[in-house]
Amino acid sequence: MAHGELPASTGDRRLVAVFASSVAVTLAHIAAHVGYDVVVLDPDPERPCPGLARVSDVAAVHLDDRTDVVVTDHDRAELGDVLAAVLAGAPRWVGVLGSPRHAAPHVSALRERGIADADIARVHRPTGLDIGSRTPGEIAVATVAGLLADRNGRSGGFYDTVTAS
Repeated sequence: MAHGELPASTGDRRLVAVFASSVAVTLAHIAAHVGYDVVVLDPDPERPCPGLARVSDVAAVHLDDRTDVVVTDHDRAELGDVLAAVLAGAPRWVGVLGSPRHAAPHVSALRERGIADADIARVHRPTGLDIGSRTPGEIAVATVAGLLADRNGRSGGFYDTVTAS
C-alpha cells in the first residue's frame, strides 16, 4: 500500500458507481483500496472518468448479490432510466447520494416509469455513515464505510466502551 499498489480484489465485492463525477472517481479509488472491483456506469461517453473501468449500459454489468450500486449524481436526466434498469437486476444493495433534508428525485422518476413501491423502497438514501460529509472525499469515505458496515451486519456507529459491559 505504501508503494501505491492496490490490494487484490477480495472476489466478493463489486461496486458500480453510477454517473462519472468527482464523487464517483474518489469512491472508486477508496473502494478499490478495501478490495472492491469497481466500474463506473455512465450512459454519456463524453463525461470524463480517467483511469477507471467504465461501461455505458447497465446490461454490461453483472448485477448480483455481491454487487453494490451507488448513484453519485441525483440530478442527471438519466436517473430514472438507469435506476429502473439497476432494480431489474439483482444487486445486493442500491443507494442514491443526497441529503435527507431534500426531496428524493429518484422516487418520482421511478414512479413515472411504473416501478413498484416495493422496488423503490430497495433504494437507500442517503448512503453511507452520518459523519457530516460535504466534500467528494468525505462522501466517498462515508459511503464505503457504510457499505462495509452493511455487508458485515453492523450499524457503523461507534461502540461505547465506557458504558458497555
